Amino acid sequence: MQVKELSYQPKHVWERLELTEIEKLELISKEYIEFLSAVKTERECVEFAGMRLRKKGFKKDSVERGFFTYRNKFLAAWIMGKKSITEGLKIVVSHIDTPRLDLKLHPLFEDTELAFLKTHYYGGIKKYHWVAMPLALRGIVAKKDGNIVKIVIGEDPSDPVLTICDLLPHLARKVQGEKKLSEAIPGEKLNVLVGGIPLVAPEEEKEKLKDRIKLNVLKILYDRYGIKEEDFVSAELYLVPAGKAREVGIDRAFIGGYGQDDRICAFTSLKAFLEVKEPDTTCLLVFMDREEIGSEGNTSAKSRVLEKVIYDLIKGAGLPPNPDVFFEVISNTKVLSADVTAGIDPNYVEVHDKLNDAKLGYGVAVSRYTGHGGKYMANEAHAEFLAWLLGLWDKNKVAYQVVSMGKVDEGGGGTVAKFFASYGMDVVDVGPPLLSMHSPFEVCHKVDLYSTYKAFKTFYQG
Repeated sequence: MQVKELSYQPKHVWERLELTEIEKLELISKEYIEFLSAVKTERECVEFAGMRLRKKGFKKDSVERGFFTYRNKFLAAWIMGKKSITEGLKIVVSHIDTPRLDLKLHPLFEDTELAFLKTHYYGGIKKYHWVAMPLALRGIVAKKDGNIVKIVIGEDPSDPVLTICDLLPHLARKVQGEKKLSEAIPGEKLNVLVGGIPLVAPEEEKEKLKDRIKLNVLKILYDRYGIKEEDFVSAELYLVPAGKAREVGIDRAFIGGYGQDDRICAFTSLKAFLEVKEPDTTCLLVFMDREEIGSEGNTSAKSRVLEKVIYDLIKGAGLPPNPDVFFEVISNTKVLSADVTAGIDPNYVEVHDKLNDAKLGYGVAVSRYTGHGGKYMANEAHAEFLAWLLGLWDKNKVAYQVVSMGKVDEGGGGTVAKFFASYGMDVVDVGPPLLSMHSPFEVCHKVDLYSTYKAFKTFYQG
């Protein structure tokens, strides 16, 4: 062995790809752009996955190749392996919620003959990102008669878009300019402009009717969707960036769009899972909700829904569904917590550790630990599990980088990994690096998208 071979020398993925891989990369990138443009809520993600699974022959009542959904925001799909389930599972889990603006319970109001919707932000956002840009309204309204009404406004080219108005710079010096960046746009001022035409009424009734702009908006919503103002309280309606994902860069190296944290992992893990054939180990694909707010709620990683899935797999394998068998299964289980990480941005290099943080274009990122400060609030993968995984990828020519996220005292972040680790499973965080994470227009590198897909497929199949 030559001395230079002792040193770690990373190489850009593009320089390692064969021509056939570049062609496949571009096909996957095109498919991903279509997915990212169409799927902007958790329900839409579960619905999309369910359709793809059914097309591949998966059934909800199948033991061998089946899937399960819960509250339309949690999904698990499985392929039974040749080995006994007691030898463990291979799980890839991603979260399908993203930072956004939720409508408040009583959102609609009129002021100065303009109609607005009040919002409450969900997850970690920079509030100034969300003003003065086109927004779409997406989600569902659950009516008291049991009907579910789907709403999408602002995505079709013929649709109007919505927006949150910003203050002109001529008047903003004291109100915004002298404040901290985090305080310049208060959360209570993230009100969405939705109307400006008064309801048409006979002259004798005009003075009796208050808030005719608001009433006109309500009439439009009723005529189109059959909903009333009281229906907002049982709705899940989100404001998300309007428009499609796009290629970014003169050389088209990148993909930009909303919701890549963490739907890039949902997309790549689903695509990889659907291509798995006759695996030795039982494979499980999992989509979970609420990660961006600490995994609270009954469709999150803190819920016990996954336990039901695993107990059902145990019963399907003809084994007794008792705690002893359950623990034998999960103690032998390997998990990839499929989540993105921060790519090094040279414009803000002061917050990055260039030796340890992820670089765009260098493959899927493996974060042995996340958390913050002294490794608080996070899982850390055991050395043996990490070595096994990286050895598997080396054999199958998967491009990867082992990384951290930011300098030690600059902050950090968490994932669902620690909740899976609490069962005794081996788990590590795996996903592509992004630029502009948690913004309305996140950016990934195409080669990292491809490397992530290849990493998941190799994990399942290998």
